[in-house]
Amino acid sequence: MLRSLILALPLLAATGASAETVKVATGKSVGEAANALVAAIESAGATLFARVDHGAGARKVGQDIGASELVIFGNPEIGTPAMIEAPEAGLGLPLKVLVYEDREGGTWLAYEAPAERLADLADGALPSSVTDPMAGALQKLTAKAAE
Repeated sequence: MLRSLILALPLLAATGASAETVKVATGKSVGEAANALVAAIESAGATLFARVDHGAGARKVGQDIGASELVIFGNPEIGTPAMIEAPEAGLGLPLKVLVYEDREGGTWLAYEAPAERLADLADGALPSSVTDPMAGALQKLTAKAAE
């Protein structure tokens, strides 16, 4: 047992800390919240890149994970500074919000805190002048979608 733990320690250290997941509750259905999020993204002048229906994908293979959609979007004015600081930040961009139904039937909009996520990818913290605009955009867009 101790030997297994000792062998696993380098692997655990290499994985780094995981980013905080920010969750915003809404009384809307997943579809309604995802539609509201897309509308907020478009009205903010950002680009919607994709809308992935995880729930439909699961049903195609005979599984049920409930309603779940991943909305992928971005704005080069906000994302490019991160990649100038650390090209690896591009692995965490564009921004993503998961809109899903939990086991109790509640609907959530969830995203990873940009400062933590990008620090994990860049092997160190990026300046807050780079990550704060992303965090602000995610907070405003998810709050608007949840209304």
